[in-house]
Amino acid sequence: MKLGSVCGLALLLACAKAQAQQFSAEQIKSGAALYVTYCTTCHGWQMDHPGGSFDLRAFPPGQFARFANAVLKGKNAMPPWGDVLGSAEVEALWAYVLAGERRQ
Repeated sequence: MKLGSVCGLALLLACAKAQAQQFSAEQIKSGAALYVTYCTTCHGWQMDHPGGSFDLRAFPPGQFARFANAVLKGKNAMPPWGDVLGSAEVEALWAYVLAGERRQ
């Protein structure tokens, strides 16, 4: 799915909601499945950055917009996923990163 400027704006506006809400178990589970599909290759099974990728366990909780931007547009060696993931998927990934296996 290609995100246009309207979808990107909606995603950024949703960041306040994503930061303030408590994530449902279903959203975390969805994020875990997305994480396995798209993220484990570089970020590892426990978000522990094997091979030098970013340690997602250290991602600051109040920075959803930064997280979403990196996921959608890519950063450094990380490819952009904006053509693949929509705002609901990015929020689910965020829920998983914040709640992750280590915190459940």
